[in-house]
Amino acid sequence: MTPQPATPRPVERFPALDAIPGVRAAFLTRIPAIDAAADRETALARLQPAHQALVSQLGFAPPIFAEQVHNDGIAIVAARPAQPVAGADGLATATPGLTLGIHVADCAAVFLVDPRRRAVALVHSGRKGTELNILRRAVDSLREAFATDPADLVAVVSPCIRPPAYEVDFAATIAAQARAMGISAFYDDGICTASHPARYYSYRRELGRTGRMLALLSLVP
Repeated sequence: MTPQPATPRPVERFPALDAIPGVRAAFLTRIPAIDAAADRETALARLQPAHQALVSQLGFAPPIFAEQVHNDGIAIVAARPAQPVAGADGLATATPGLTLGIHVADCAAVFLVDPRRRAVALVHSGRKGTELNILRRAVDSLREAFATDPADLVAVVSPCIRPPAYEVDFAATIAAQARAMGISAFYDDGICTASHPARYYSYRRELGRTGRMLALLSLVP
């Protein structure tokens, strides 16, 4: 019998983050074997066992989630709460071993790492959050809580929807916001989620009935 090639894991990594000692980051993509053509709650419930297994395999602790209500709320976390953090679309921590988690399907997950102060943040920034400049709120929160200098930050934008699949280029706006705050180490691979349906879920392309990618960020204990 001819050996069959192994199915690649639905995981993407970011070289700019992997290069930082003591930081673990990943982006869980579409899982083709799971039918996620449903409303958000149902899709996440179907994906949860597979996500949980991948989180463990990749060496992450169970994630802390934000409620994700499309605002600019940032929560500083020092311990894992029992429920998603209410009213927040971004999370920040300097506590090793805590895993921050953000679900996206066309919106961007923005990873922020301060290698000097050993602090991280993970932000959900779609059209609304970008208009509210949630990135600035996240950077301000890191500065206030951990004395972060924006010039020290490494920022990475996940795959997200872009023109012509979407009428607003919020990824370009995020880049401009980062430059305005003095973040020079900014990385965006330019991938459009709606243009790669075999790899990513897309809320716009799939008319709202789809799964969610999962962004993960942690400081290694």
